[in-house]
Amino acid sequence: MTSKATRGCQKVEMKKLQKESSRQVTFSKRRNGIFKKASEICLLCGANIGIIVFSPKGKPFIFGHPNIETILDRFFSGSLAMDDYENDSATTEAGLCFQELYDECEEALEKLKVEKKKRIEHTKEAMKNKGEFWWDEAIDDNMGLEELEAYLKAIEELRNN
Repeated sequence: MTSKATRGCQKVEMKKLQKESSRQVTFSKRRNGIFKKASEICLLCGANIGIIVFSPKGKPFIFGHPNIETILDRFFSGSLAMDDYENDSATTEAGLCFQELYDECEEALEKLKVEKKKRIEHTKEAMKNKGEFWWDEAIDDNMGLEELEAYLKAIEELRNN
């Protein structure tokens, strides 16, 4: 089995990508990274953050904490104070709960990736056998009585399930 050659965690030169598909994939990954970092800053430092990112196709993606409207209103009005939001313990608890759920989601997605890889490997293995399964094989004349009974039992279980 040959493994896919990747560049790993190497530093990527900052230049515009020529292939549109590569540009879109890179945008999606980096956008998710920016939003994740912004969320962490909000939770750890209590910062209020608003981010608007436009995709190469012009579609806007927005992140705001506590919400984008509050951040934009505060920015355009020039107001420095946040209306009693910063010391709200319920918000802090909600943020911690959100972080726990986010971590659980990340873990579940990682498990899903592993299971998908297992399924792909299993499918490849089945294709390597050319669709031949143990029940498709010819019964060997050299099988003993016990083996034949076990074979019959396995076939019946397969049929019943």
